[in-house]
Amino acid sequence: MKKAIVSVINDLVTDQRVHKVCTSLHEMGYEVHLVGRRQRASQPLADRVYATHRMFLLFEKGPLFYLTFQFRLFFFLLFRKADVLVSNDLDTLLPNYWIARLKGAKVVYDAHEIFTEVPELTANPGKKKTWKRLERYLVPKMKYMFTVNDSISDWYYNEYGVRALVVRNIPLLKQKDKSGLTREELDLPAGKKIILLQGAGINIQRGAEEAVEAMAGVNNALLLIIGSGDVVPFLKQYVEEKKLGEKVRFLAKQPLEKLRAYTQLADLGLTLDKNTNINYRFSLPNKLFDYIHAGVPVLASDLVEVRNIVEKYKVGAIAMQHEPQYLANLFNSVLADEKTLAIWKENAKLASRELNWQNEEKVLKTRYANFLS
Repeated sequence: MKKAIVSVINDLVTDQRVHKVCTSLHEMGYEVHLVGRRQRASQPLADRVYATHRMFLLFEKGPLFYLTFQFRLFFFLLFRKADVLVSNDLDTLLPNYWIARLKGAKVVYDAHEIFTEVPELTANPGKKKTWKRLERYLVPKMKYMFTVNDSISDWYYNEYGVRALVVRNIPLLKQKDKSGLTREELDLPAGKKIILLQGAGINIQRGAEEAVEAMAGVNNALLLIIGSGDVVPFLKQYVEEKKLGEKVRFLAKQPLEKLRAYTQLADLGLTLDKNTNINYRFSLPNKLFDYIHAGVPVLASDLVEVRNIVEKYKVGAIAMQHEPQYLANLFNSVLADEKTLAIWKENAKLASRELNWQNEEKVLKTRYANFLS
């Protein structure tokens, strides 16, 4: 049995893409070991069909965290046998590359985004320069590479001459698509429309600020924000100052099944990333497909990959700007149009039959079977 070690820098709990890839490799006959980190606030990890390991680090952010993580991951990989090392994103790639060279293993790079173009780095030229130097050193050496959409694949090819195979991060199609939980059981208001914004990276420039501000002008609706990110503390403070507590509610990251329960009860799902940097411009957020699989209509910003999905499958509308009053008017008009909402919901259910992991993983399994045989 071939062995695969899969590396990621997060705490494993909510990373759907990595879980699906590990499960697919397990189904192909690989002995899979997924390694990440455990944070002080990490939730318990449910049993999986493959092995997991979470490293506890003294530092949870900043340069010392990244440096410590690289060393810990290097030595974790050094003392374990593997035929394949799967690195998720640039912040795990260096230890995997070194170990692959030392041991003669094959390294697979899965780029979930354009790492060096995230706002946190573009706003800090010094940090960006460091990561960009690492990217220039490593990516051209990648013989086996995946990414999440065509636009990002094109970017890597134009930048480094490496063509990444596209495997989108799309949910599994499940036969039973309802959790059975009610609004009452989830403490959601029965008489209001639910506007949902979910994600593990609710950060600056992703439209959350404008969505919250817009709620002052939205009638009979609740904006439910589920997840975490650097802008969330500021949003909570704003909601308190503006006395919007009846219109905006925050929940921390939820276990996958619990998150699905909330999603299925929403009336409208938001994905409002701004076209302020290359990474957001070419993004194809996981939550877009989560909404589609839950039969939830989508209100999305005008980004090329997102627009392609929304318009091709007719599952929602495009917001042409982020000005709060514009969004408030759009929220009100969309939620009042019950006929169109019903059509979008039905279209989302139809779209999920094509946009699902069962179809997407065929590409992944074929490529692993071919280039790792």
